[in-house]
Amino acid sequence: MARITRTTDLPGPISAAEDLWYDVRRRASFVEGFGHVAKVDGPWPATGSRIIWDAPAATKRERVLEVVEAHEARVGQTVAYEDAQLRGTQVIAFALTAEGQVRVTVTLDWKLKEGGALKDWVLVRRSVGEALRRTLVRYRIERIADLDDERVAAP
Repeated sequence: MARITRTTDLPGPISAAEDLWYDVRRRASFVEGFGHVAKVDGPWPATGSRIIWDAPAATKRERVLEVVEAHEARVGQTVAYEDAQLRGTQVIAFALTAEGQVRVTVTLDWKLKEGGALKDWVLVRRSVGEALRRTLVRYRIERIADLDDERVAAP
């Protein structure tokens, strides 16, 4: 299996960062290649729940299935995922830094359904890494926008 890990630091608290990540209604605003939710089964993001979502037509992902293998509030989640090309696991972890920021670490493991290690190394690894980087950049922007909204709404 191939593996990529990316990290970003966000303003706290962990609960707000976590709420944003798990909000399936907002995923399209930050998850690279996310189109729309087709179905949610169970109380997402709890263990055993699953979502089925569709990628935009221009991508090769088509329909994506995510099943929660483990979830611990304020700590993280492990999700098994599968799309037309890949099968793997996504682990997200939330932790406080010494500076009071929330460190969000996402690790993707995957195996190609077709093709070998060369195809993975040359084509897939780079695109997955870049997609995850763009996802975390947009996720950070969304979290900062939420903070701005909270400040405006405060009396």
